[in-house]
Amino acid sequence: MNYLDFEKPLAEIEGKAEELRAMARANPGMDVEKEALALDKKASDMLVSLYSGLTAWQKCQVARHPDRPHCKDYIEALFTEYTPLSGDRNFADDLSVMGGLARFDDRPVVVIGHEKGHDTKSRIERNFGMARPEGYRKAIRLMDLADRFGLPVITLIDTPGAYPGKGAEERGQSEAIARSTEKCLSLTVPLISVIIGEGGSGGAVAFATANRVAMLEHSIYSVISPEGCASILWKDAEKMREAAEALRLTAQHLRDLGICDVIVKEPLGGAHRNPEAAIAGVGKVVGRMLSDLAGKDGKAIRDSRRKKFLGMGAKGLAA
Repeated sequence: MNYLDFEKPLAEIEGKAEELRAMARANPGMDVEKEALALDKKASDMLVSLYSGLTAWQKCQVARHPDRPHCKDYIEALFTEYTPLSGDRNFADDLSVMGGLARFDDRPVVVIGHEKGHDTKSRIERNFGMARPEGYRKAIRLMDLADRFGLPVITLIDTPGAYPGKGAEERGQSEAIARSTEKCLSLTVPLISVIIGEGGSGGAVAFATANRVAMLEHSIYSVISPEGCASILWKDAEKMREAAEALRLTAQHLRDLGICDVIVKEPLGGAHRNPEAAIAGVGKVVGRMLSDLAGKDGKAIRDSRRKKFLGMGAKGLAA
């Protein structure tokens, strides 16, 4: 278990309980179960207390936890007959973006998502979920395919943001993001997006300009990272806690602002403590959203999506 900074007291208690049980395993005559159970109870109560009042910055830490289920995990668990489609037919295949044809509840769909990787090797291969222009152009190609054959599109968002490297900029990073966002708005099929971890900047918006946007309880969605915001506003990245609060990037804030439609409850302690339960919760929400949009006219689906995004911020302006 990888513990976050604010979970250190919890780590100590759970560590002591495990030490007692290890001693008992080494010495069969030793009875420590009563003491271990007392520590378990204390740890359980502390976990409830910690996660009942997370700050915005703590939610950022949970959203970035390396053990959270990633796009690949969701695809393997929720979709059948997944057939990956690679490349942008122009430059290369971007491994930070995965997608293809699949079935969800036996219904044909196109699924697209950011994949961060699970270990050092795969994280480097996947560029830590930061897409280059060819990743967005691959997504556009898949969305075109979905529109042509009348297939709903499901996107899984988990990225710190688009890759800011020199090569990416030379190949038209901003144009690729804009084209992907434009493609989302023009689709005549249902588009459902789920923020499963980080929803960073235009790199997330390019996949999440959807009819319905769901967010996991401890995920985040923002125009800039707290560290980046702090560096710009205060010239000090250590002000990231203040920036996280000011950005209003949590699922709860974004639901109040009308940007997030549904919050998917996570297991106690975050999705990383029970990935199977977290994935199942996302599956139920996606199923409901698909049912809500099923059978609707393509033009109506497209117009309602455009109306939704054009109307964002109107409530705040009126106030």
